Amino acid sequence: MRELFAMWSNTRMVVLTAICAALYAAILIPFKVVPLIPGITEFRPANAVPVVCSFLFGPAAAWGSAFGNLIGDFFGGLGPGDFFGFWANFLYGLVPYLVWEAVTDAEPVPRTVGWRFWRWRREDFVTLVGLVFVITLAATLCATVVGWGLQALGFHPFYILGRLVLLNNLVVALVLAPPLLTVLYPRIRHARLLYRDLLGPRPALPRWRMALGVALAVAGTTAAYAAGDLIASGRWLAPWAPYHTATGAFEVGLGLVPLLGLAIAGLALL
Repeated sequence: MRELFAMWSNTRMVVLTAICAALYAAILIPFKVVPLIPGITEFRPANAVPVVCSFLFGPAAAWGSAFGNLIGDFFGGLGPGDFFGFWANFLYGLVPYLVWEAVTDAEPVPRTVGWRFWRWRREDFVTLVGLVFVITLAATLCATVVGWGLQALGFHPFYILGRLVLLNNLVVALVLAPPLLTVLYPRIRHARLLYRDLLGPRPALPRWRMALGVALAVAGTTAAYAAGDLIASGRWLAPWAPYHTATGAFEVGLGLVPLLGLAIAGLALL
């Protein structure tokens, strides 16, 4: 994850960060008029942007998604929950490329697009499974951080907001990201603007470290989302946060900290 900071010394990566942020914000802002929870979240077809840009521009997409979401929030009304939205979208743009590199050397590009894209093709099957895996992981971690933060502040319950953000992320990204990658990835590669062209090859890491990192990220994310849903709906209390409060802020806020920490620790290993 050192490239998250090293990229700021690369002018083209900084420019790509600004482009990602501007693109994300430009698509987010018009849909502020289609709220799902007024003042909190809305229908977001822009949710494919962090995923696609992550595979293209790596760490620039993580920062660009965070700042782009913050810019979009200016037009919906800023609040304390936007702090969690910033980091949730940062992770949403970080996870796809980081986890993909850890599990495969293949390009994240299905070979077909259009109506033929959804036909059975053996050469695309592994790529599609990998894309579904990393997109689902990124969407779940993003939804967990948003749901956790907003309930910890005493706003909307996790079991409503977490599910809504997860569904919003998943549907858009799973439908739009694969065909967009098929169209854009070869062109960005030809222009030599992929993040590995700009930052150099990935440092060699031991296989055990990459396997452990992915395992911790998956386990921590899955456990945190499940725990948030169960705690917020009153079906479980974490042993380290065993007290009920009227808003559920304490038990959700404290209950998810070690599980989210596990997920972040896994990503840090990658």
